[in-house]
Amino acid sequence: MLLFFGYIIVTLSVFGGYVMIGGHLGTLYQPAEIVMIGGAGVGAFIASNSGKAIKATLYSFSKLKRTKKYNKAMYMELMALQYKLLSKARRNGMMAIERDIEDPDNSEVFADYPKIVSDPMIMAFLTDYLRLMVSGNMDPFEIDALMEHEIETFQQEGEVPANALQTVGDGLPAFGIVAAVMGVVHALGSADQGAEEMGMLIGNALIGTFLGILLAYGFVNPVATKIHHQVTEAVKMLHCIRVTLMASLNGYAPQLAVEFGRKALFTAERPTFSELEEHVRASRSTSEAS
Repeated sequence: MLLFFGYIIVTLSVFGGYVMIGGHLGTLYQPAEIVMIGGAGVGAFIASNSGKAIKATLYSFSKLKRTKKYNKAMYMELMALQYKLLSKARRNGMMAIERDIEDPDNSEVFADYPKIVSDPMIMAFLTDYLRLMVSGNMDPFEIDALMEHEIETFQQEGEVPANALQTVGDGLPAFGIVAAVMGVVHALGSADQGAEEMGMLIGNALIGTFLGILLAYGFVNPVATKIHHQVTEAVKMLHCIRVTLMASLNGYAPQLAVEFGRKALFTAERPTFSELEEHVRASRSTSEAS
């Protein structure tokens, strides 16, 4: 929603300002310039990316409507879930949570956290490494290294659409110059039609430079930046899980382990120590009551 709201502000500011100085919007409509700039941008995008990258970029557009999926409430749920799982494992042994992680949909522990269960990325990462902890055959340093590698891979894959769009956005001003040059060439070829006609053709040609810059910095690059921010939020979620599980593997109590996870969060979404303690206490009471 914020992306489209930003688009509206960009459009109204640029074209509204143009009208305020006495410009006519009809003059800016140059189909040939749009075809040259847009077509060159799409062609460059296809030429510089693989089929997987193109598919990933198109798929990423479906996620642009959400503004903040991983917010403070989501982090609180994640840490409360981890606290319950680690507490159960500490109290009854790691094998006690095997059934929970093998079948989360029918687990009483996971049932209290539907937002977490509905996120396949979080569930896959959390259950995979809890499963390794249950097996007990891996050194904590090996598990930590494996988590780091997986998070790094996830980040690299997630940023493919952002990098692809960023590259196209950076090239659009140059394509705008190309369109402008082509228009100037056409104008010079029509010099025999008089100064007035030639001036109009040169003015139309310069619209290509305007459109290239506007499309790049007003529309395409903001999408790339938004995708990058979404990937960063998801990566932070995985790091929160990683830090919490590693603290548990190193012998810290569940309540301290989730505190380690809290410290890994961005300050904007990080709950205070008191908020987390109160949330964990409520989670503990619910667990003991059941």
